[in-house]
Amino acid sequence: MYDSILLPFDGSEGAAAVLHHASEIAHWADATLRVVYVADTTRDSITVIEGHAVDTLVQQGEEIVEEAAKTLDTLGASYRTDVVQGNPAPTIAEYAERYDQDLVVMPTHGREGVSRYLIGSVAEKVVRLSEVPVLTARMQPDETLVFPYERILVPTDGSTGAEHAAEHTLSLAAALDATVHVLSVVDDSALGPDVRSSVSGERGEQVATEAVEAVLESAEAHGVTDTVRHVEHGAPVEAILDCIEANDVHAVGMGTTGRRGTDRILLGSVAEKTVRSAPVPVLTVARPE
Repeated sequence: MYDSILLPFDGSEGAAAVLHHASEIAHWADATLRVVYVADTTRDSITVIEGHAVDTLVQQGEEIVEEAAKTLDTLGASYRTDVVQGNPAPTIAEYAERYDQDLVVMPTHGREGVSRYLIGSVAEKVVRLSEVPVLTARMQPDETLVFPYERILVPTDGSTGAEHAAEHTLSLAAALDATVHVLSVVDDSALGPDVRSSVSGERGEQVATEAVEAVLESAEAHGVTDTVRHVEHGAPVEAILDCIEANDVHAVGMGTTGRRGTDRILLGSVAEKTVRSAPVPVLTVARPE
């Protein structure tokens, strides 16, 4: 499924947990991990030591990836390490494409801790920019990462992007022999009771049902035999989170929306909100243009 997996790594507690998770995925896939630290050159990191200019962030990065290497040695993982300079999010996205990475794995927060949950975090920007699938994991003290994934949720709205993401996620689910929950949400949360029972509401449920059935047909083609269908009403993100909790889902696979580049995901989109709030890893897959 994956031959090379990119892990942007900053040595934080969340990143350390994701390092172990990425190692598990790499071991399962017989893939090589490429651990990279991005020295943020948008910050003033230059100091002078004994007359020589030294980029302290690069030095720090070398120490951090060295510690990661020690951990990966104990885990028996195949890996490479690298330290690069640049603006973190675009540098990570460009690095993944340049070195033909099959997957990017990263936590949704780093050294800034809880502030990274705010709009504009590096992880969310990478999701917007990356042409390579991105697996993000939100780490909080009461949350754990489970692999292999036994239950995977595929939200869909029937769009081309959602269908493309479903194909990738179903390939993963088939390889893992996982149960796939397919969810489509009729977003009538802002409508009044009279509207919900109208023809418009019926049409919304029909579209949602057709979207689910399309993914289920694709699941059968991929050899996924254990599937569960869900058509819910309400706010999409809330429905996704409820489905995760109610069915003990281990991971979510979904598409991104918007145009190439910084608008790949519009701020406030369902994908972005799910990345930020889901208690399990979220695999986002951009539709190629």
